[in-house]
Amino acid sequence: MPPPFPPRLGAAMRTPCVVQGQRKLLLCSVWLWVSVVAQTSPPAPTGQSQPGSKLQFRLAGYPRKHNEGRIEVFYNHEWGTICDDDFTLANAQVLCRHLGFVTATGWTHSAKYGKGVGRIWLDNVNCGGSEKSILDCKSRGWGNSDCTHEEDAGVVCRDERIPGFVDSNVIEVRAGEGVSSPAPVGPPEQRWELLAESCLTDQGVPWSWCTHPAAALTPSLPPGRLYAERQQLHYRLHSVACTGNEVHLSLCPFEFYKGNTTGACKGGMPAVVSCVPGPLFATGNAQKKKRQQQQQGQRIRLKGGAKPGEGRVEVLRKNEWGTVCDDRWSLLTASVVCRELGFGSAKEALTGARMGQGMGPIHLNEVQCTGSEKSLWSCPYKNITEEDCKHSEDAGIRCNIPYMGYETTIRLSGGRSRFEGRVEVELGAGSNGTPKWGLICGEGWGTLEATVACRQLGLGFANHGLQETWYWDASNVTEMGLSGVKCSGHEMSLSQCQNHGTNVNCKRTGTRFAAGVICSETASDLLLHAPLVQETAYIEDRPLHMLYCAAEENCLASSSRKANWPYGHRRLLRFSSQIHNNGRADFRPKAGRHSWVWHECHGHYHSMDIFTHYDILTPNGTKVAEGHKASFCLEDTECQEGMQRHFACANFGEQGVSVGCWDTYRHDIDCQWVDITDVQPGSYIFQVGGGRLGGGAVAGSRQRQPVPCHCPGLASLAGVRGAAAPQS
Repeated sequence: MPPPFPPRLGAAMRTPCVVQGQRKLLLCSVWLWVSVVAQTSPPAPTGQSQPGSKLQFRLAGYPRKHNEGRIEVFYNHEWGTICDDDFTLANAQVLCRHLGFVTATGWTHSAKYGKGVGRIWLDNVNCGGSEKSILDCKSRGWGNSDCTHEEDAGVVCRDERIPGFVDSNVIEVRAGEGVSSPAPVGPPEQRWELLAESCLTDQGVPWSWCTHPAAALTPSLPPGRLYAERQQLHYRLHSVACTGNEVHLSLCPFEFYKGNTTGACKGGMPAVVSCVPGPLFATGNAQKKKRQQQQQGQRIRLKGGAKPGEGRVEVLRKNEWGTVCDDRWSLLTASVVCRELGFGSAKEALTGARMGQGMGPIHLNEVQCTGSEKSLWSCPYKNITEEDCKHSEDAGIRCNIPYMGYETTIRLSGGRSRFEGRVEVELGAGSNGTPKWGLICGEGWGTLEATVACRQLGLGFANHGLQETWYWDASNVTEMGLSGVKCSGHEMSLSQCQNHGTNVNCKRTGTRFAAGVICSETASDLLLHAPLVQETAYIEDRPLHMLYCAAEENCLASSSRKANWPYGHRRLLRFSSQIHNNGRADFRPKAGRHSWVWHECHGHYHSMDIFTHYDILTPNGTKVAEGHKASFCLEDTECQEGMQRHFACANFGEQGVSVGCWDTYRHDIDCQWVDITDVQPGSYIFQVGGGRLGGGAVAGSRQRQPVPCHCPGLASLAGVRGAAAPQS
């Protein structure tokens, strides 16, 4: 018999993992169940639900994303809706938790996602927000409503799953429609029917089914073999004819069996699909090396995403990385990008720079793929002009990926919340058969390694990578199990990073010197306004007697120590800088006000030792001069329209940069320069990067990444041509 509530086909990744030798296969032991409604009128109610029966919830309607929609509840063997009378965000929070999301971010009224059918089960729902079940909330009672389906309520949930939640949502199709849309269905034990391939026989699996419907069913994985098995069950669908480009099975053409279905699909069998991870998720050193070679030759990449398979789309053109404008950006185009990168089809096509604003040029505009292309470059597009797009319109994607269980081999312990703690990794099975856990040596542990750990844990961005930890020893794990961990920042798990293997070598042992992380769901995204640098840059010969405070804060080149103070001068490249926060979280210094350092000479506090690095490089990358800017006043100088300032330095106030605001350091402020006294005239690269000692998590990979910045009129520098956004 079929399972009472089959897995959602669009998320076929949530499957058991079977290990065969060294090869890990994900066997999607899923019958292709499709819900079908043969009639449009609502079924008559049937008795009261059995004592102890469990309510079921789902999102429906169109158009919508996977985390929003009309809220429907399965009660008394019948699906129904909830009226929007007196509906509140607290109600939505309780319902989103029923659906497996951590909380709600909004709710909708007046059937925004379309009118439902059948019963309106609840009306005048009144929750406080902390209830464990909708049953604990006040209402008019089940089935007691004076509403119509024009008042169906919807919810918008935060796109973050409750850890360990098993998704039971399913693909639904409406009878009689060629391209189906979500529709209510009857109770699972009565309404779930088999999807059949009418020409499936004992002699083999049809090529059309083996290559195309499987691709639509498992958008996160490459098409695999189909297996057939006889069962005496009812069939409802046949002749499913996917092209392989669909992002969802419900978008494929199909036909319904009508009337008595017991004799349908004679000589055929129910269609079953088995899935294996694609090359991007394969294990082994050979596969890892092949994967790295493929990635090095790619002309497309994702940036700014916290999870695998999501991010801002960036393309390489004329040896320069740039972004893609979101005009006409669609799910089909996003799916081409996902598949080109080795993922499945797209889950979402993101617009409006939801994965952060990029830097440099915007290469492509109005990209329109059909879904069959192997590369984004094969799709029709328009070249960009300055008037067409801004980086606030950068396109992004979220791809379907297979469930690999990466989070089961890592955990955090001792932290104040689930987002922080000492990192522990699974080392295999212990003597009693239970998993054996070990610590990671903190030597060399940094932001990149913490980024991979937070990604593997599914906890978002890395706020801090800790080489020493003072967390409570909650798990009683004291053995160092891993050392020499070195990541590039793009890996999906720490096992894909370089390490010492079984030859653990850690100079400082003990739990205090184990690696730790502090993760963050959201991140700031700091972006340097490069045009301001080139507009304000100039050279000044400043007398030494005016540089005593700057020397105290190490803002001059080391050769200044040998100068004949207070006589002589230093040659300084001065400029203004403007740092914008285009991310989804405020940027704040790591240190609280109690630990800020007072500098008597300048008469101010430093909230961060180093906020920004300034470097002068030769064309081949050799550093010939450097400077830095300590953050003595990190505040919201100005904000975008509609955004409010939160940080101000006056009266020992809190420091930081709010979302949608920027902090400006003027060219006439001490240390807002690079000491170029010892630099010979020539052509150089001017590079600006963020301090690694600073505060909150930052999205993207912008550490010291040059972008074009032409600064004319520099007497001693023939071409200062680089600037980059800071990153903590």
